[in-house]
Formats: sequence, structure tokens, C-alpha cells
Amino acid sequence: MVANEFLDVFLDDLSGTPPNREIEFKIDLFPGTSPISKTPYRMAPTELHELKQQLQELLDKGFIRPSVSPWGAPVLFVKKKDGMLTNPSGTSGYVIYSDASLKGLGCVLMQNGRVVAYASRQLKPYELNYPMHDLELATVVFALKIWRHYLYGERCEIFTYHKSLKYFFTQKELNMRQRRWLELVKDYDCVISYHLGKANVMADALSRKSAGSSAALIATQKEIMWDLENFNIEVVNAGSDGFLGMIVVQPTLIERIKKEQIDDGNLRKIMEDVAAGKRVSFSVSDDGVLWHGERLCVPNSVDLKNEILSEAHKSLYSVHPGSTKMYRDLRVHYWWVNMKRV
Repeated sequence: MVANEFLDVFLDDLSGTPPNREIEFKIDLFPGTSPISKTPYRMAPTELHELKQQLQELLDKGFIRPSVSPWGAPVLFVKKKDGMLTNPSGTSGYVIYSDASLKGLGCVLMQNGRVVAYASRQLKPYELNYPMHDLELATVVFALKIWRHYLYGERCEIFTYHKSLKYFFTQKELNMRQRRWLELVKDYDCVISYHLGKANVMADALSRKSAGSSAALIATQKEIMWDLENFNIEVVNAGSDGFLGMIVVQPTLIERIKKEQIDDGNLRKIMEDVAAGKRVSFSVSDDGVLWHGERLCVPNSVDLKNEILSEAHKSLYSVHPGSTKMYRDLRVHYWWVNMKRV
């Protein structure tokens, strides 16, 4: 700040190195100390050519002069620590992909289709009680804070897979935490857009860790393949010698829940509120399934609830948990009205 008050002292352009002057300069050494004699490391021909070219360029511009000293420092080429990241330019704007999970927050800063930086952190204890809408919003605030030196004053587009965040700037009913975040977000020239969750793979990977919960009842493709191997079931291509005698296909749990969600009056009303932007803690996925954060909304069906409870209690992987433990495990993946009373 002091230098800005005396700009006339500084030259606008340096024409070269300062003129030679006689000055007194000394370095105090311990008695008997001698210059360190060390053979410089051998350079590859390409490195030596690059070094000579850069030195000659600096000599031609007058930025350096030849010097001979027994205390000279060797020249080393230092590679970038991470060549996969690009140096940002302050004129092209930025794009942020953000995602939140029950474990943490993750975001990716990009420019011109290339990654500038990654960031992630675990949830703080009090954040574990946040609804998913607030967790997604906390990820946006987290990204704006840590990359303020990049984003402040620059155009920025933030992609999130939580669709209701698009209406954050026009939402009328906000709690105190959301109002505080709104004031921070308004300081930036940014817009929040919706991005498919399955396409937002980078930020999703940063925000998630394997839960390892005994209530992980929704099987993934890899787990299904493991089950097929355990039962010695071979999957063969059509036209081979394999033969399938009989197979009975039952609708998956999610498909059954999806079908009965439409018939459930309470859940159907919540879907309508989500479409109108009134229920920020709920969301409807691309395949039409209603979710409460990352918890699957179960219709008021006795058969469905009993099947979920029976699987959680009688499964070989559940080790017969108590009611409180089973409730805590199930609430990670499922939600229904008065869930704890069942």
C-alpha cells in the first residue's frame, strides 16, 4: 500500500540490469571454510540446449550478465508437481462441479474444459444433521470460499445435481443459515445450474466414501456379479452352447417403490411440491423416484415396509441388530412417515 503512494519512483519498464557499482559486501565465514566443490550433474542434450537458449535470451535482454564465482549455484530443472492441472487465466470465466454426500463435500474447478483444482473435506459433526439441500448448498459455499482468489470478480457457473438449488436466489422462505449463505453467494458473479448426478462423476467421487453399513440393501452391479459367481451362475452370449432352463424375474425393490409412490397420496403431493420448488429437502430423480436427500422415500405400504425390516433383521449380514441400531442403519437409506415407530 505504501508503494502505491510513490509510483513516480518506480520505472514503468526495466531496460536491463543496474549499472556496475563499487560496493562493499562480505560474507562472514567460519575459519578454514572453503567453497563447496561439487561436480554438477550431467544434463541430457535436450536440457543443455534449453538451458543455453534461456540464458542467451536473458543475456540479450540485459537481465543478467556473465559472472564467475566459486560460490555459484548450479542450475536445476524442476518439473511441475502435477501436470494434469492447468494454470488459470483470469479472462475466460470458471466452471465448478459440486456434490455432497453423507460423508463429505467435493468440488472441481475447471476452465476451458480443463481442471484447475480439486477440493474436498469431511462433514463436520453439526453438518451431519443438515438436510441434503443444505449440504449441496454448503458445497457451493465451500467452493466459493477456498477459490475466492480465482472467482471473485470473474464469471462463474456452478453445476449441482440438486435441482432445487437453481431457485435459491428467488426462494422466499429461507432459514438463518441459508440467508447468511445467500449474502456470501451474492458477492460473486455466479449462476447455479442443474447437472445430472450420474454425469457429475468427479465431484461425486470426491465427496463419497464407502459406507460399509450393514443396511446397504440396494445392490450395485458389481455386487450382483459377485452373487452370480458365488452361485456358480455363468452368463453367456446368445448363440453359444449355454442353456437356460427357467428363470423367474421379480421387480426390483426400487421399481416396486417407484410404482407405489405414484399411488401414495402423501408422496404424490410431495412430488408436486418439489416440482413447484416448495420442498427443498426432497428431490425427484431422472427416473421419477422420490428421494429425501439420499434416502429412498417408501410409500405407506405394509408389505414393502415389512420386507425392508425383515431383510434388515434376518439377513446374514445384519448380525441381528437391536431396534435402535437397525433404525439408525435403515434411516441412512430409507425414509417414511413415523419411521421410528415401526
